[in-house]
Amino acid sequence: MRMIIRNKNKGFTLIELMIVVAIVGVLAVLAVVGVTKYLASAKTAEARNSLGAIGKAAAQSLEREASSNIVLAGGTTAAINRRLCLSATAPVPANVTDIADKKYQANSSPTTDYNKDGAADHTGFACLKFSLKDPQRYQYNYTSDATAGATGSVITATAIGDLNGNATYSTFRYFGSVQNGTLALSPSYEETNPDE
Repeated sequence: MRMIIRNKNKGFTLIELMIVVAIVGVLAVLAVVGVTKYLASAKTAEARNSLGAIGKAAAQSLEREASSNIVLAGGTTAAINRRLCLSATAPVPANVTDIADKKYQANSSPTTDYNKDGAADHTGFACLKFSLKDPQRYQYNYTSDATAGATGSVITATAIGDLNGNATYSTFRYFGSVQNGTLALSPSYEETNPDE
């Protein structure tokens, strides 16, 4: 008995190759989208962390006791004054365009950036003892309804960014309110266009 051995051509058809290329293309697109979202999320972590630090600094500043600077006579008392820091006189950096698709390095000199209100009594970032040493992607601001001599009851910490430079800004806000003598901070951030 004779066996006939046929030599079959081995390989892939054009349709099989096209299906593989299409699958690889879809996976590549999904990977690019995922990596882009991951990078944006990593960049926005700076804003969330910094706003949390500002909120904690505001709570600590309220706990600091201040009293009048007069000398007390023996057997007398002075009221203890607990109050929120007054609003910062300017955000850091002063111009939001300084963080459009770039990083800003804050100036650590006295009377600039985070130290701008250092000479003012109980005011801004200097009162909070908050500053960023590393380059930042966001503009930060702190406001409170406290006025000179008044305790105040609410604070707002804000971060504004433009990660891709398209003039569409992302905004993060963190709120606090004085309740029963302590500063209660909101459990989450208010976010507008967080990935911009």
